[in-house]
Amino acid sequence: MFSLMMAGAFALGAGAALAQEGHGGHGGGGERMAPRAAEPYAGPRGYQRPAEPQGWNSRPANADRGTYRHNYQVGRAYHVGPYHPPQGWSDRRWRYGEILPRAFWAPEYYLSDYWLFGLEVPPVGYEWVRNGPDALLIDTNTGEILQVAYGVFA
Repeated sequence: MFSLMMAGAFALGAGAALAQEGHGGHGGGGERMAPRAAEPYAGPRGYQRPAEPQGWNSRPANADRGTYRHNYQVGRAYHVGPYHPPQGWSDRRWRYGEILPRAFWAPEYYLSDYWLFGLEVPPVGYEWVRNGPDALLIDTNTGEILQVAYGVFA
């Protein structure tokens, strides 16, 4: 019983000390310290911020279609924001050579930071777009799918 009372007294004493510390050590009265001005944030330490690799946007002028025509399963999936298909459409698994409807390659589906996901630099006239968990390299004139990377997004 005595040890229980001592533990309670200790907890009360510690709580009072914390309360005083939170009020600038003035001990009561409920006074609040004036908020301090925000300090500039120097940024993260210990690692380099991801940056575009050299040549990330040096797009080949011509697409050697034979080189690109593949359906790949990627080895790593990235967790990013949710994907919402165009209104009135549902997801499906696409393959190279198919024509992707225009609604699926609107600018909000473009992967302009494709290099972050390990995708190749698209040739001139092509863009990577997200379609559910997959990334599709499409011809921006026709919608033809030139290459597919399955499972890029988790």
